[in-house]
Amino acid sequence: MKRIPSIDTVRGIVMVIMALDHIRDLIHIPSQALDPTNLTTTTASIFMTRWVTHFCAPIFVFLAGTSAYLSSQKEGNHLFLIKRGLWLVLLEFTVITFGIWWDIRFSVFLFQVIAAIGLSFVVLGLLYRVSASTLGVVGVAIMVLHGAFALLPLPEGSALRTILTPLFSVTALPLPASKTLIMGYPLIPWLGIMLAGYGAGSYFKKPAQERKLIFLKLGGAALVAFVVLRFTNILLDPQPWSVQKDSLFTFLSFINVTKYPPSLLYDLMTLGTMFLLLYCFESAENTFSRFFTTYGKVPMFYYLLHWYIVHLTMFAILFAQGFGVKDFEFGFSFGRPKAANGLPLWGVYLVWIGIVGVLYPLCRWFGKYKKANTQKTWLRYI
Repeated sequence: MKRIPSIDTVRGIVMVIMALDHIRDLIHIPSQALDPTNLTTTTASIFMTRWVTHFCAPIFVFLAGTSAYLSSQKEGNHLFLIKRGLWLVLLEFTVITFGIWWDIRFSVFLFQVIAAIGLSFVVLGLLYRVSASTLGVVGVAIMVLHGAFALLPLPEGSALRTILTPLFSVTALPLPASKTLIMGYPLIPWLGIMLAGYGAGSYFKKPAQERKLIFLKLGGAALVAFVVLRFTNILLDPQPWSVQKDSLFTFLSFINVTKYPPSLLYDLMTLGTMFLLLYCFESAENTFSRFFTTYGKVPMFYYLLHWYIVHLTMFAILFAQGFGVKDFEFGFSFGRPKAANGLPLWGVYLVWIGIVGVLYPLCRWFGKYKKANTQKTWLRYI
C-alpha cells in the first residue's frame, strides 16, 4: 500500500499532542486531585492543556479505519486485520498496561484506545464482505445514535443492562483476585468512528486536488454543525454549556464537550478539525510536515515507547525531589507518592518538548528499518 503523506502527518501531530496529556497526568503537581476540565476549579491554561489533547484519540481511530480501507484490496487482508486486532488487545493488557501503571501486580486493566482499535479491527475483519460505503453509513449512524443508550429503559441490575453498559459507557468491572477492568473506551462509540474512517477511505483514492476540496467541505460542515448544535444546547452532549464568571470561561464551557464516551458534538469538533488538517497537509511537503510525518509513520512504536520514557522520567523527577521507592503508590496512582510531587505546568511543557525530541531519532530509525525490511512480517504488527 502506497502511504499517503497527509495521513501520516496528521497522525503524527495528534500523537505528539497525545504525549502532552500523558506527561501532564504523570508529572503535573495537581493532576492526581484536579479535574482539568472542571471549570469551577481549573485554570484556563490547565483546561486548554487537557482540551487540545481531546483531538488525539478520535483522529487516531478514524485514520486507523482509513488505513485499514487502503490496505483492504489485498487478498486475505481481513485475516490480517483480525490477527492484528487481537494482537493490539494483547498489547493493551500487557505491555501498555504495565507502561501506564508500572504495577507488577497488574491491579488495574484499562480498556482504552489501543484495545478499542484492536476489537474494531476484528469487527472490520469479520465484516469484510460488507461494502465500505455501507460500513461508513453504519459508523456515522452509531456516532449519531449511541448516546441514546442512556435513555433506554433497561432495569437496573438486569442481564441485558449488565452486558450492554460496558459496550456503550465508561464502566469499572471487578475481576477476580481484587483486580479491576476499566472500560475507558467503550467499544460501540469508538467502533462507529473506526467504521466512519473506513467508509471515508475511498476519498483518499481520488486525485489530490479533488480530495482536498472534499476535506475542506467536510471539515467546514462538521465545525459549523458543531457550533450551531452546541449553541442550541439540545441534548447531544451530557454536558451543556452555560454562562460562566467571564467570557473566557464561557467560551471554555462551550467547547467543553464529552469524550468518555465520545458525544456527537465531540466527534463533530474533533473530526471536523481533522478534515481541515488533512486539507492543509494534503499537498504540503516542508520541514514542519516531515517532522510530524516521522512520528506518524510508526504510530505503534511511538505509542509503546512513549509510555515507558514518560514513566521513567517521572521516577527520575521523584527521586530528584527526595522521594524513595517506599513512597511510591501503585494501582490508580501511576506510582506517584501521596505527598505533593511533580512539576508546575511550565515544567510539564519542558518535559514534553524533551521527550518528543528524544523520540524523534528513535522513530526516524525505526521508520527507515521498517521501510528497508518489508519482507519481515512481524513489522506489520508494530
